[in-house]
Amino acid sequence: MSGGKRRLAGILAADVVGYSAMVAADEPASLARVRALRTEIVEPAAAVHDGRLFKTMGDGFLLEFASAVQALQCAIAIQTALNAQADGLRLRIGVHQGEVVPEGDDLLGDGVIIAARLEPLAEHGGIVISSRVKEDASGKLALETEDLGEPELKNIAARIRAFRVRLDGGATAPARPTLALPGKPSIAILAFANMSGDAEQEYFSDGISEDIITQLSRNSGLFVTARGSSFTYKGRATDVKQIGRELGVRYILEGSVRRGGDRLRISAQLVEAESGNQTWAERFDRTVEDLFAVQDEISEAVAVAIGVAVADAEMQRAMRRPPRSLGAWELYQQGLWHSGRVNMAANDEARLLFEQAIAMDPMFAEAHGRLSVAYGYAVIHYKNLPKYEGLRLNIVHARRAVELDPGDAEGHAHLAIALVWHGDMENGLLSARRALSISPSCAQGHMRLGMALVFTGKTAGGRAALAEAERLSPRDPSIADMNIVVIQSHYFDRDYEQSLAVCRHQLVAFPNYPLTHGHMAKALGQLGRIEEARAALAIAKTWWGPNYDPGFLMPWIRPEDHEHVLEGYRKAGWEG
Repeated sequence: MSGGKRRLAGILAADVVGYSAMVAADEPASLARVRALRTEIVEPAAAVHDGRLFKTMGDGFLLEFASAVQALQCAIAIQTALNAQADGLRLRIGVHQGEVVPEGDDLLGDGVIIAARLEPLAEHGGIVISSRVKEDASGKLALETEDLGEPELKNIAARIRAFRVRLDGGATAPARPTLALPGKPSIAILAFANMSGDAEQEYFSDGISEDIITQLSRNSGLFVTARGSSFTYKGRATDVKQIGRELGVRYILEGSVRRGGDRLRISAQLVEAESGNQTWAERFDRTVEDLFAVQDEISEAVAVAIGVAVADAEMQRAMRRPPRSLGAWELYQQGLWHSGRVNMAANDEARLLFEQAIAMDPMFAEAHGRLSVAYGYAVIHYKNLPKYEGLRLNIVHARRAVELDPGDAEGHAHLAIALVWHGDMENGLLSARRALSISPSCAQGHMRLGMALVFTGKTAGGRAALAEAERLSPRDPSIADMNIVVIQSHYFDRDYEQSLAVCRHQLVAFPNYPLTHGHMAKALGQLGRIEEARAALAIAKTWWGPNYDPGFLMPWIRPEDHEHVLEGYRKAGWEG
């Protein structure tokens, strides 16, 4: 449309510093750098502030905004991003508000001309604004400016007062109030930067970020900031400490997506907002075949890694706290740490800490769930609690965890194993599948499903579920428990060599786990290696003392499997 009606607009005029010299030195590289500047910084910043790039002139850009404040906010975001780059391009920017006249997609009028005349007055990496912009920004932006008087502007008869914006003096929006941290780990996932030089790839980088938010939101142990809040920082050079304060989160996930040909590279890093320290970083390189399949794969991989990294960081934070200052969350985290030591004394210490956390906060669902498991382990793995007492408390706390938080996938997983230990295989399977319906990437859900499948005779499916659990949580202390079930699954299949191989692996990873020697003894017995079997059985007895009973009735094992277990122990020298 030509010759449209006049309107008022905020205009941003920008020009690359030293462009002529750059082109003389290396024209193709210079053009590529300016193109990247436009697609990676200028256009994304404009989109955040509802602006429109309406003209490019080789080394210059003109952008239109509905208001002067939006134009100035965009200018600040662009310069802050560029000035943070040690060897990046530098711009001069002028901002004015005035009348413009549409001419097709272009704009004409004094508003455009004055902004373009103000731009050369700016320092390298700086911004110069007109008095009209300064007046509009008053009370909306915390500006520090330097008065340049009324400089003569080429072909502009009117005298325009100009101001240089002091970017190092805090030319930013008034600080948002600092939000208190939630009672559990909190994270904001920023929009991943599109580094592909192709604006059409913006949907993919946004999709990666949104999928990670969705994945992490399924983890009831995390407080995840909604997209509507975290994406407000898109295109802006930001300080993670400031974002942490404004959103009330402890961790920030930021990343970038770069696509070249059929190759895709996604980089991500997790930062602790308070200190600015990097907690985790990873790079994912993929071949692009099915873009959406890759998006799902990367999103899940990042979400899983973030869950592990946050759990590690929270545990380390809790272990550094002095005992008298511990709250329920820190007590819970310390309990998890002791659980990860995988021995009898550590399990007892974990039980005590979970009980203390619940005494402090009776509604703490996660603590009830973990206490349930600790009671079960005391009976089944370490045999230092009477069977009736331990399993009764195991099921009581598992049910309580689900009552308190029905949407917690891990709570249903803890209930699943409690039901299995009580011989209720049907409902154990249902609870495990319920956990995975809530969160398909719940490692505990896959683990408990695998255990239930193995003990109902579906050994191959059980091993597959256990392998998925380990993939999702590769440093989970429950891996010791998973390995024991894998050992049993191979034994049930009468693959005694493989059962023995997993036993040996388990002894390297978890040398103080008492069940391993017993399982090794029965596998060796079945293989006819009687002396080795007797030696393994003797070691097992030292763990539990004279009351050691390999014939301990396990209601979760089918009668035929139980008899098969006893057969192996008898061949190893057990006389029960």
